[in-house]
Amino acid sequence: MYDLTGFQRDLLYITAGMDEPHGLAIKEELEDYYGTEIQHGRLYPNLDTLVEKGLVEKGEIDKRTNSYTVTNRGQRELEAREEWKRGYIEV
Repeated sequence: MYDLTGFQRDLLYITAGMDEPHGLAIKEELEDYYGTEIQHGRLYPNLDTLVEKGLVEKGEIDKRTNSYTVTNRGQRELEAREEWKRGYIEV
């Protein structure tokens, strides 16, 4: 997780928190959070990076829509990150 950008970490958190994550739904969640439009050219290459790192698995819903699922490794990384953060801030 240490080598991810903040944007990639946000992608991972959002993907983990969604019931049926797919590109457009993830994009909409990010836009709500950031308060600005997220370009496809930023979103999909970063999702692909998470796939390449083994944190997210990419599937196909139909010919135009991909699904994204956080892997077991991705979930462990998120949990480790949360544990690390708790060492510095009280929630």
